[in-house]
Amino acid sequence: MARRPGRPRASGDPHGERDTRQDVLDAAAALFCTVGFTSTSTRSVAERAGVRQASIYHHFAGKDAILLELLLGTVQPSVELADALAAGSDPAEARLWALAHADVRLLTDGPLNLGVLYVLPEVAGDQFAEFHAQRDRLRARYDELAAAVAPEGTERGPLVLGLVESVILRRRDTASLDPVAVADAVADGVLRLLGCDEQRIEAAQKAAVALV
Repeated sequence: MARRPGRPRASGDPHGERDTRQDVLDAAAALFCTVGFTSTSTRSVAERAGVRQASIYHHFAGKDAILLELLLGTVQPSVELADALAAGSDPAEARLWALAHADVRLLTDGPLNLGVLYVLPEVAGDQFAEFHAQRDRLRARYDELAAAVAPEGTERGPLVLGLVESVILRRRDTASLDPVAVADAVADGVLRLLGCDEQRIEAAQKAAVALV
């Protein structure tokens, strides 16, 4: 794969085979999740990534832009899947199970718990409006599918995304999680929340295999 255009690295990789942009994102993610956003400087990100500080500004306008890209990475894949599932004709419970399962996997896979970035006070700012719009869109898809599964229990629909995102705190408080096992449990729990019995849940599980 060709490396994205960028400036020379501070050290190593003289042939530019590594992806500077991704290195910056990885370094920033590690620092934002440990020492916090405000306490992280672009200089410290550059040092951790092994690039010149000026290289960061070749790829990002600043720290806000880096954080925005990290946040979008935790939600956009789920939004895209939710949109695709919304257009499908499979049983609603299978589509909802598939979405919840994939969403939990996104939040629990990988070395860092990027979901904790949601609670950073800075994320409330207007500069992160794109992230909030995407998350609202995902919430609306969950609400639509929940209403299709349990039309009589629409008041429970808003609780679905909360159950899915509860894995963020669980991951923060638990040293090691099995992403697949957690995704299975949460997806089943979403359907139980909406009043599905075990037979419907089992059928949804089987049907969802072909959806993701």
